[in-house]
Amino acid sequence: MNKQELYNQVIAYFQETRPIAETELTYKDPFQLLIAVILSAQCTDKRVNMITPRLFQDFPTPEAMAASTPDVVYEYIRSVSYPNNKAKHLVKMAQMLVSDFHSQVPDSLEDLMKLPGVGRKTANVIQSVVFHKATMAVDTHVFRVSHRIGLVPSSCTTPLATEKHLVKNLPQSLIGKAHHWLILHGRYICTARKPKCNECGLNGICKESLKIIH
Repeated sequence: MNKQELYNQVIAYFQETRPIAETELTYKDPFQLLIAVILSAQCTDKRVNMITPRLFQDFPTPEAMAASTPDVVYEYIRSVSYPNNKAKHLVKMAQMLVSDFHSQVPDSLEDLMKLPGVGRKTANVIQSVVFHKATMAVDTHVFRVSHRIGLVPSSCTTPLATEKHLVKNLPQSLIGKAHHWLILHGRYICTARKPKCNECGLNGICKESLKIIH
């Protein structure tokens, strides 16, 4: 099976089994999603969704959060991973939105990555989900699943190399959706420690499952 055939079969599988694929983070506007994605770094979406309702209620705008302090924000987010750093990032991020971007979440990779707490992965999520751009955010799930299936070669040893390979080989119209396909597959089926290969419809074509079979 060549690369294009593999991609076609993987796409067909996900289109059938996950016709609706979107972020599991709860949000109502771009500012809320930006906060949630920053908080989700090395933390589960479930945990983030537990603590954001009160945070969003008390800090509904960049101005409100910019006027706060990391110590105050920390009390809202103390149960997520790295709460001290994230509290500092959130306040500084809000301050920069107010001072540099007219309190609006920017839509370009360059501007998004200027914001404290925002790396390339977070910026790509915002571009894809909010602004519907054909960007591929590579987190641990996307990296693991794309390598296991064989969508990317072993030479793609970094998230950036993986991102570029996936973007090059996926239809542009499906890149944003494919990001969620791979995340959800990694979260519920192709898990890190004990992948549920017996439940996976990609069993016969996945590079990793073929190794196990043989």
